[in-house]
Amino acid sequence: MDFKIDPRTLTSPATQSKLDKKTKDLESLRKSSQEFETLFVMEMFKAMRKTVPDGGLFEKNQSTEIFSEMLDMERARATTQGKGLGIGEAMYNQLAHLIEKRK
Repeated sequence: MDFKIDPRTLTSPATQSKLDKKTKDLESLRKSSQEFETLFVMEMFKAMRKTVPDGGLFEKNQSTEIFSEMLDMERARATTQGKGLGIGEAMYNQLAHLIEKRK
């Protein structure tokens, strides 16, 4: 019998835990960069809303202000789902190599 074992397929528990940690860190980075993009877009919507003059059908009070903020947050989440604007993806691409280089 001739057994051939490829050393590249063998991983020690220490190596496996490092790979798992890197995978978790990359996943966490992807989630954080998408959340950052969502917050950025929400702030952009908030700034855009400030440029609209007051007035209109409804008077402006605290409840309409809260509703507007909640609506902006949901619009920002919907805008950044999937590929989004690309801000989060660019941020992930710039920072992912730092995690991959870690020993």
